[in-house]
Amino acid sequence: MKILIIEDEPSLRELIERAMRNEGYRVETAADFISAETKLAGYSYDCILLDIMLPGGSGLQLLEALRAAGRRENVIIISARDAVDDRVAGLELGADDYLPKPFHISELVARVRSVLRRGRTGGSLTIDVGNISLDPTSRRVTIGGRSVDLVKKEFDILLYFMQRPEHIVDKVVLAEAVWGDYADESDNFHFVYAQIKNLRRKLEDAEADMEIRSVYGFGYKFSMKE
Repeated sequence: MKILIIEDEPSLRELIERAMRNEGYRVETAADFISAETKLAGYSYDCILLDIMLPGGSGLQLLEALRAAGRRENVIIISARDAVDDRVAGLELGADDYLPKPFHISELVARVRSVLRRGRTGGSLTIDVGNISLDPTSRRVTIGGRSVDLVKKEFDILLYFMQRPEHIVDKVVLAEAVWGDYADESDNFHFVYAQIKNLRRKLEDAEADMEIRSVYGFGYKFSMKE
């Protein structure tokens, strides 16, 4: 799971980043409106922690642009502005939650877990696609009721696909989501191809009714077998 923290106050941003990393999330940060806008234009996230008052613009503008573009990332507004109008505006624009400052980090962590469960699994911890069942918390995968052993990156790739069945996934976006920002610096994607190859074999061996198809010139699509 990948988190974007949009917060201009350095000490709070660092505190939240450390807490999210301790929970096992991949984390990126932005300290102002322009850098946040750039991040959001280039990458997708599982959850965005969004301050309203930012140097260069309003966090509500970022949220409005996300929703206007059809983006469905989970968004939690974290802001010192606890006015009712701000809270209502954020929720009406599509925010999933609103946590006024000051707050306890433990509460923020709990709310992130909650919106991720609601947003990706409809309130259930388990994701089911075809005859594949995946539990993000226990990191357990079963196919047709039988347990399948996956290494960490194979699991992360399968989780990413199961959250986006029948959607074309850009190989660059997949690499960045699973391996982090440094994937952008790679001259090739052999590390992606190798993991995809291994995952495909394990799905086939377990008689999964879903498969990872290559989409020439773009990436992959996780689809029901024909």
